[in-house]
Amino acid sequence: MFSGIIEEAAPIVGIKKEGSNVHLTMNCSFVDELQIDQSVAHNGVCLTVVSKTADTYTVTAIKETLECSNIGNIVLGDKVNLERSLKMNGRLDGHIVQGHVDQRATCTAIEEVGGSWYFTFEYAFDKEMAKKGYMTVEKGSVCVNGVSLTVCRSENNSFQVAIIPYTYEFTNFHQFKPGSIVNLEFDIIGKYLSKMSSFQ
Repeated sequence: MFSGIIEEAAPIVGIKKEGSNVHLTMNCSFVDELQIDQSVAHNGVCLTVVSKTADTYTVTAIKETLECSNIGNIVLGDKVNLERSLKMNGRLDGHIVQGHVDQRATCTAIEEVGGSWYFTFEYAFDKEMAKKGYMTVEKGSVCVNGVSLTVCRSENNSFQVAIIPYTYEFTNFHQFKPGSIVNLEFDIIGKYLSKMSSFQ
């Protein structure tokens, strides 16, 4: 379980393909605090630490993860948004994030407005999945590359988010450009509500 508050945007320093799996190695500041078998969100994807050195750690992404997220598009040097699992005795500063990516989206526009930015994303809309909560709503929460954000200008197949300077610099949002592929996780509360309403 995560909150969508990014701890660090860390560079990829190693990529190794093994069968249909990909092993990713990151260099980050809190590697000494990690343990083998610990969960860490990478661009919003929950992956398990499988090995570590003094200043790096490695996770493995399986075929299913690579097919539904942007993890398979990562290249050496790319920065990945990292968040360790939520401590249950802490504040929930973002929203409840599972680290289970629902689908990919494409950045279609970036607009700078007086020191902040509006990012527009489009995704494949499925009416039946939307009925199950796989959608955005105005002023609702959405997780983009692991970042907890508030939706504005929600449409059937697109939405916009406003990014403050801190988030722009501290996460990998500063790497995005039109055409960039990101990971989406829709709000789990919306999914539960949609499921419950289907029984009425």
